[in-house]
Amino acid sequence: MAIIEVVKYDGPPGVFAWKYPNPELGTWTQLIVNESQEAILFKGGQALDSFTAGRHTLSTANIPLLSNLVNLPFGGKSPFTAEIWYVNKLNSMNVKWGTSAPLQLQDPKYKMMIAVRAFGQFGVRIEEPRKFLLKLVGTLPQFDQSTMLSYFRGLLMSNINELISTYLVHKKISILEINAYVSEISKHIQGRLASTFLESGIELNNFYIDSISIPDDDPATVRLKEALAKKAEMDIIGFTYQQERSFNTMEEAAGNPGSIGAGMVNTGLGLGMGLGFAGPASEMMNRMTRGIMEGGASAAGSTAKTCPSCGAGNSAEARFCSGCGRSLQQPQPEGTPADRTACRNCGEQVVPGAKFCQHCGTSVIISCAGCGHVLQPGQKFCPECGTRAG
Repeated sequence: MAIIEVVKYDGPPGVFAWKYPNPELGTWTQLIVNESQEAILFKGGQALDSFTAGRHTLSTANIPLLSNLVNLPFGGKSPFTAEIWYVNKLNSMNVKWGTSAPLQLQDPKYKMMIAVRAFGQFGVRIEEPRKFLLKLVGTLPQFDQSTMLSYFRGLLMSNINELISTYLVHKKISILEINAYVSEISKHIQGRLASTFLESGIELNNFYIDSISIPDDDPATVRLKEALAKKAEMDIIGFTYQQERSFNTMEEAAGNPGSIGAGMVNTGLGLGMGLGFAGPASEMMNRMTRGIMEGGASAAGSTAKTCPSCGAGNSAEARFCSGCGRSLQQPQPEGTPADRTACRNCGEQVVPGAKFCQHCGTSVIISCAGCGHVLQPGQKFCPECGTRAG
């Protein structure tokens, strides 16, 4: 294999470490290192020397240890085999990370297990190239952003899960409100991970959480959002969950007039469920109560009484309207016993206006003993002089 004359690497910024593929070198080989790069020469798994930006000749004069390892005469020219690694020392600010599967966290406010996804990015710089190569790279031909993520994914996910959960409990906030605190959580995670990265020769410059999201199709999330939407609706209208349940109960009773619930409302117990309601809630209660009473009256058929004044339904035994207070007693038609008088002879009822009893023929015309005024049937005192009849 031909001896390499010049070694150089111009790779993409997302590659942190790259090994030159040809190990056939010579003491005259030129090593070119760009700005923001550092090259390290390895022989037999041992790091011999490092080279900063510039042009370097791989001679024994520049690498004293090389003569001991390959038995080269000092200042002599000879081929040898070794590995050259290039390390990118630029700040890499866009290393993206994300949860491959949702994290299961308990919402401290609503006591529900919620699935959470998190996404973001972090920035790193290779601070100690030799330590980085020895501890992370090993025999890999290349080390890029995806490789770094695979190495640190477990560390990232465990810390993110723990810190988000701790933060939620400490602040007593819901997962639905967590996005308002991502900046503060990001700083906590960076502080926790910085020392671990530095152990591998990597400086963690920043750490960002771009978004903490909740999958829309998660059943627990759907139930929680529906409950919060219902609560917001009731807050706007102006009543509580217990009052909402009372409304539902009364609506069911209105739909079934013969039920026990309808009877409870008619007797006043149902009205007690709605005490304390104000505004729209009170009006709703009144409408439902009236509907139940009217529904009960319709179901009762001919046994119910309808008020001729307000139209409210009343029970058959009611003497006054429960809606407006008007008397429900019907005037007695002509010919009822209240308008008749009894025959003095046989005791039978005589039709009003008759002069003789239709049963025995006895005259029913009575004259006042005091003034002679003819008394009408049923009169017990004379309207002229006040004398008692009979």
